[in-house]
Amino acid sequence: MSIVFNILVILHFLGLASLIGGFLVQIKTSPREVNMAMFHGALTQLVTGVLLVGLSYPLHKSDPEEYGLPDNAKIAVKLLFLLVILGLILANRKKPSITTGVWATIGGLAILNVCIAVLWT
Repeated sequence: MSIVFNILVILHFLGLASLIGGFLVQIKTSPREVNMAMFHGALTQLVTGVLLVGLSYPLHKSDPEEYGLPDNAKIAVKLLFLLVILGLILANRKKPSITTGVWATIGGLAILNVCIAVLWT
């Protein structure tokens, strides 16, 4: 089961790279838009994140030394930010352009999610 967990972590990181990469590639472009990298990255983050949390409990039960329990408050905050990101992406993905504020909010929340993942102990 740990190989599945590790594959999900890799896919979670790839979703993150896609989401933030789709944001960063538009720094010097105009007009900005919700691109497919942002859309698929956010969906990948959601699916793999839910699966990772779901797998954490049985893995912790089988080997508490190697697998800790997830911090539910941290997971809730990260999920809330991701749902806001997904809401903005879904609301604006068919539009030919988005405002700089929407674009910056998507990218800022994605980067804030990384900071929470790394710094919240």
